[in-house]
Amino acid sequence: MRAVVLALCVILSAGPLAAADHVYVCPMEEHPQEFDHPGKCPLCGMELVEKAARLNVAVLLFDGAEIIDYAGPYEVLGQVGARVFTVAPTAEPIKSVFGLAVKPDFDFEHAPPADVLLVPGGGIRPILDDPKAIEWVRQRAGASRYVLSVCNGAFILAKAGLLEGLSATTTASNLDRLAATSPRIRVIRDKRFADNGKIITSAGLSAGIDGALHLVERIYGRVRAEDVARDIEYHWQPESNWARGALADAMMPDVQLPDGASWRKLVNTGDTDRWEVRGELKVPMQSEEFLDLSARQITASGWTLQRSRKRQRTFVKKDSAGRTWRATFSAAPANQQQTFVETMTVEKTH
Repeated sequence: MRAVVLALCVILSAGPLAAADHVYVCPMEEHPQEFDHPGKCPLCGMELVEKAARLNVAVLLFDGAEIIDYAGPYEVLGQVGARVFTVAPTAEPIKSVFGLAVKPDFDFEHAPPADVLLVPGGGIRPILDDPKAIEWVRQRAGASRYVLSVCNGAFILAKAGLLEGLSATTTASNLDRLAATSPRIRVIRDKRFADNGKIITSAGLSAGIDGALHLVERIYGRVRAEDVARDIEYHWQPESNWARGALADAMMPDVQLPDGASWRKLVNTGDTDRWEVRGELKVPMQSEEFLDLSARQITASGWTLQRSRKRQRTFVKKDSAGRTWRATFSAAPANQQQTFVETMTVEKTH
């Protein structure tokens, strides 16, 4: 009788999960099989993850959401086995930019708790103008372990009062506007993301992938993050100082062409200290007339006319960090009538 009992115990302990202290699953939800040891999924080859340790990630969606802002981090976090679900103000499908329709998994009222709240950018005005949405973000951020914004999604966090006293970044074209939102937000211009511990804000578009990989590194370590980057074939450079907002073209003056003019860009290149744009300009006026028209627009935007020469105008301006920049506009005649080669440069002088 004792032998029978012992044999039965052996049989029970040999079951696939009966005595397992840890349960492992494939990150792919469509592969639900459970395992009692780590390894690779026999169906897709992905690394198994511990079921109990899986992150829950809530992704805010809304009409006009930028696709890569949520899809990039979704992929990264999915690679480490996170349960990623989407949440929108209602259960009705939303339309991302370019018309991509997405049916959210939950509306605000029925969304489950999450370890990570992901806030993308895009056409954010409806969210900013919706007190219910802002309150939902505020409450969910408070209950989450981490909050990650992408692009101008930082403005949603700012509206919810979550960036006061913190460092933050956003898409390059919105850095000054973010700085104007509150004097207590320290805007980062030369990094792909800003990490405050719980709240991470990333710059525009693909920078959300960097922010998500950084979060993976925070939770699982550098090696795991590097593995994910390789798996998604992304050239991750965690120590890089490259940031779109730090390039010199951010200082390039904006000139509106007059009616009847056309512009074909031929050169658009530079770095953090200098930028050059050159192209073919067709305009129904003489070069000096066009340069004077441009000069009026440029000085109206805060630049000071330093020098006026034939076919060339030079301007100077200090940026918000106190650095001095010089901008030069020139227009040289091309082969065709009323056609010019226009060159615009900006360079940091000191």
